[in-house]
Amino acid sequence: MKDYQLIVIGGGAAGMTVAAGAANLGVKVALVEKNKHLGGDCLHVGCVPSKALIAASKEANAMMRAARVLGTTFHAGEHYQMTKARVDRARAIIQEHDGRERFEKIGVDVYIGEASFQSPYELKVGDDLLIGKKFIIATGSKPTVPPIEGLETVPYLTNETVFEESTLPESLIVIGAGAVGLELAQSFVRLGSQVTVLEAHDSFMPKEDQAVSAYLKSQLEMAMRLKIGVNVKRIEKIENGVRVTAEISGETFIYEAERLLMATGRVPRIDSLRLDRAGVHVTKGYIDVSSSYRTSQSHIFAIGDTIKTPPFTHAAGEEGKAVVSNALFGLRNKVDYRKLPWITFTDPEVFHVGMTEEEARTSYGDDIMVYEAKLSEVDRFIAERQEAGFVKVITKKNGRIIGAHAVGESAGDWMQIVVYAMQRGDKIGKLSRMIYPYPARSEAVKKVSDLYWRKRLFESPLTELARRYFKWTR
Repeated sequence: MKDYQLIVIGGGAAGMTVAAGAANLGVKVALVEKNKHLGGDCLHVGCVPSKALIAASKEANAMMRAARVLGTTFHAGEHYQMTKARVDRARAIIQEHDGRERFEKIGVDVYIGEASFQSPYELKVGDDLLIGKKFIIATGSKPTVPPIEGLETVPYLTNETVFEESTLPESLIVIGAGAVGLELAQSFVRLGSQVTVLEAHDSFMPKEDQAVSAYLKSQLEMAMRLKIGVNVKRIEKIENGVRVTAEISGETFIYEAERLLMATGRVPRIDSLRLDRAGVHVTKGYIDVSSSYRTSQSHIFAIGDTIKTPPFTHAAGEEGKAVVSNALFGLRNKVDYRKLPWITFTDPEVFHVGMTEEEARTSYGDDIMVYEAKLSEVDRFIAERQEAGFVKVITKKNGRIIGAHAVGESAGDWMQIVVYAMQRGDKIGKLSRMIYPYPARSEAVKKVSDLYWRKRLFESPLTELARRYFKWTR
């Protein structure tokens, strides 16, 4: 048996944040990870490989367009092994940064193996029995698939297996139009696959502002077949791939492709932990926690995808920062999810923070202002022929920012200043008073925030008096 002041279960973004933070405070920490390497799903089967694939596919698409202009040909599919090598290289480099040695150097004992509680204070990892004073569960999530007739007979892909594909499929059906499904679908389209996306929900990207989701849908439909409100009835294996029988508005449709990718959501990876032995309550597959991430057992905490908070790596990381002091010092820190941004890495990219216009009107009625600017009005986007998209900022009548959204090239980068303004409680007018280097993409934020002063100026009684004066004196 080995005793620890803190045992962290899960070596992903949240778990590594907690373990490093606690070790730097001099705490005796154990970090337990089921897989061979640290880094979690984000590094191995999520954020990192998908962004490497997106970048490679974008460049391949540019080369195909250039080849057409030059009167020659370029087939990205013939170079798919190079694309896969690029994905593997990105994972390997970051894995080295997040390797086991880094944590052992700062005093963390790393255990590789599946963890299971034996009692509220005992954790079994392989042949080792660990005794902990405090525990933090951060085991992440895994893909989930709905019970569709015939699915078990078909070799389908998920985000955990798609990056191991050695050849590019000529055609692909993606079931699920969330961020994972759309990002991978667009990447495969750009690499040369014919892609069909089927989404069960009646609306496209329902958590996004309606104007944003409608715009993105129109952009994606130029390159792929995208269907919403789809009830998949049956999946079957055929000679050259897979056949999907689906129903849309009562009408039956048949879709066929070489490969099938299931992107239908994720569920917490907690089944093997035997939380019942620890007395930790679970509701509908998620661990029950207080606002400060404490479970039904006061010495056990849970963060990340194991609890029902926004399922993003950066959210898990922030929860990790908060829970260290909660577990070690009895504080009640928590993340303000109202100001948590997220990005969908399609092209054009989608940025989201705070309320959508629909949510704001539900909460505040007409006591809001909405400011919008098109990227086609911003010189940098015009110069680079990347005019697709717009910026939208929602404020209270007094100018306080309560939501901001954008769709456009690298929107997640140049919209970050709005997150900072929201966290400070600044009004939109302060964004207008900043100096923006010309011509930067961030001028899109300047363009939309200038509208605030323009409206205030034009509606000011002093402005009306000035108009009358200059009209009288001319």
